[in-house]
Amino acid sequence: QVQLVESGGGLVQAGGSLRLSCAASGSIFSINAMGWYRQAPGKQRESVAVISGGGSTNYADSVKGRFTISRDNAKNTVYLQMNSLKPEDTAVYYCNAVLWSGRGSLRDYWGQGTQVTVSS
Repeated sequence: QVQLVESGGGLVQAGGSLRLSCAASGSIFSINAMGWYRQAPGKQRESVAVISGGGSTNYADSVKGRFTISRDNAKNTVYLQMNSLKPEDTAVYYCNAVLWSGRGSLRDYWGQGTQVTVSS
């Protein structure tokens, strides 16, 4: 069984920073891409940032230059450094990982979500 556990959300003023972490644990053979998604009230879930197994990154236009995704493969952990936060960044942030489990299946897994609230 595989679990993704997020941490680091909270309340911050506009212009502030937060760092999200997501650790994958369980029966994992290898992890391909890892990423962060977010869902604001009344809106669809959207991709924020993705990092491949080789370290290539992709960002939503709305966060380019402000957010940085990184990963520590030894710890099966992905991070999202969020700077210059805006009220429109307020959402529940979800971690995602596409991985090969110990049972030999390739699929994606989701964390439980962490709330990020940016006050104006």
